Parts: sequence; C-alpha cells; structure tokens
Amino acid sequence: MSNTFGRLLRLTSWGESHGPAIGGVLDGCPAGIPLCERDMQKDLDRRKPGQSAISTQRKEPDEVKILSGVFDGKTTGAPVAFVIENREKDSAHYDAIKDIYRPGHADYTMDMKYGLRDYRGGGRTSARETAVRVAAGAVAKKILGGITIVGYTVQVGDVEIKKFDETEIEKNPVRAPDAEAAERMVKLIEKVRKEGDSIGGMVEVVAENVPAGLGAPVYGKLNADLAAAIMGINAIKGVEIGSGFKCVTMRGSQHNDPMESRGSNVRFKTNHAGGILGGISNGDLIVLRMAVKPTPSILREQDAINKNRDNVKVSVEGRHDPCICPRVVPVAEAMMALVLADHLLLQRSARI
Repeated sequence: MSNTFGRLLRLTSWGESHGPAIGGVLDGCPAGIPLCERDMQKDLDRRKPGQSAISTQRKEPDEVKILSGVFDGKTTGAPVAFVIENREKDSAHYDAIKDIYRPGHADYTMDMKYGLRDYRGGGRTSARETAVRVAAGAVAKKILGGITIVGYTVQVGDVEIKKFDETEIEKNPVRAPDAEAAERMVKLIEKVRKEGDSIGGMVEVVAENVPAGLGAPVYGKLNADLAAAIMGINAIKGVEIGSGFKCVTMRGSQHNDPMESRGSNVRFKTNHAGGILGGISNGDLIVLRMAVKPTPSILREQDAINKNRDNVKVSVEGRHDPCICPRVVPVAEAMMALVLADHLLLQRSARI
C-alpha cells in the first residue's frame, strides 16, 4: 500500500534512510533488454550525496546490486530486484530531537498516521528513498529506446538561466545549462549555507522523440500521471507542463499551438501545450517544470513542538543539502522515464 508505482511497469520500493539498505522490485519489465548494474550506477552517481561543496557531505557510494530478473546481461521478464546498502549512516544527531516535530518535515504527520515513526533521518519519508527511483528509472530509459530525457536546473532563488547550452549541464555542480548563471547560483547557495539556511529553486525536464498517442483522454491522462509522479518526489511543491501557470494571462489565440503538415509529419509551430493535448502525447517535446522547496533541515533555530505538545526551539544538525535542485534532476528524469515507459507498454497492449 502506497509503496508501489505504475500499472504495467510497477516499481515497489522499500527501506529507510538509516536502515541497513534500501531497494526496489521493478515488475513488468519486458524480456530481452540489455541490462547490467553499470546502467543503473551511471544515474545513481549523479544523484548520490557528497558530490560537491554545495551538497550534503554524507558519503554514500550508492552501489547497486541486481538480485534477480537479469541473466546473461538481459532482462528475463521476471521482476528486476535490486538493493543499495546504507553504508555511512550517523543517527546520533537525531537522538536529541527524536521527540520533536521538526518544521517542514513529515514528523508530525507520520505520527498522526501511524502512531509511531522512525526519527533517524526521516526514516521512510527521507529523500534517501529516491535512489531506488533513479535505479529503476535507468531500466525504464532502456525500455524507451530512442526517447531521450534531459533534466536541468533553471532557477535557484532569484537567479535564473538566460541561455541554454546542454553541454554545460554536467559541468557545474548545480546542473544548469548556463555557465554564468550556474556560477551565481553556486555563490548564492554557499551564502545561504554559511547563514545556516537553505534555498529553493526550479528544475525542468524535457522528453524528446515521444510518439504521439501515449496517454488516455479521461482517467490515466499522461499529464496527470506525470504531475503525480513528479509531485511524489520529496520537496516538490508545484508542477507545470508547457506554458503552465503563464496561461492564465494568455488568450486562446496566443496559447493554441498552430499546426502544419509536412508530408506525413505533423509540426507544431509553438509548444504551449508542453507536448500533451487531451491527456495524450502529440509528438512534440514534453516540457515539465517543478518548484523545489528549500531544504527543511537547517541550522537556524526555529519554533517547534514536541510529542507532549510543549513549545520548544529546534535547530537541525547533521549533513544536509543547502539546495536540493542539483540532486532532484536525476530523480525527476527517472520519474518521467518510468511514467513514459509505463504508458508506452500500455499503448502497445492496447493495440494487440
């Protein structure tokens, strides 16, 4: 319950932040797809902690081990199970605040739901779980074939990108496609970190070569499934597709994407729809943006309450990201890949 994602391609994740390991089972993966641990590791290395001075200094190698579903380098059609050990977990910082509900965290809501919670790093609610999604997303990308997915940071605080150069994304620690903006983003993140604070931003993910026809007109809309998948990522507070919230100031004559035929090909002159019309992909780029909230774990003293409903003060020590955007990028790519792969398999089954 609530730990499984997808319909034909189903991911079930398990594990907690400070437990012995985290892992997943990806069921519904077609047989015959070339797959090895290196395929997963490449994306896991982009998400793992301790990559730069502006990320958490928890040093987890995030080494993945495939347990089932692969034989002689290819998927067998059986569930692909995998595990990632938690090797550098330090729970000591959490002992002093185990009975305190931290502002911005799920401490209070988890207690209200279950009557107990794992206070070590947030337990099941920790963003540590997203490593499982990234590993599964690497498999989904293989199912997608020629469909490519690229994510990047477009804004941190009030610093926005002004130009786009895809080659710059993996060259800077914020994963921004604008070298000059990336430099200013890093300075801003370093500033708020020294102040014991954190800062939010915006991440964009684009899928190219998505065929027209994926999705459904009522329930199971592609845009609805994508929005749900992205909103399910820790720290995401808003999602928009195409022109998104800008459409509120536009007229129909501005927002509609004019079409033209080029032989057997259909071309859209603009892409305010973000590649999806009526819940179904139209063959254009799928463009999705997400608002990433500031990391709630900060050193600054904040007002909080404890289990006895006493008013207390709390500052959260430990190793935390002052800005989550760079590490959200591979997670968002993975969730988009999982949704698109699921819809691709659904479309194939609909035509059998």
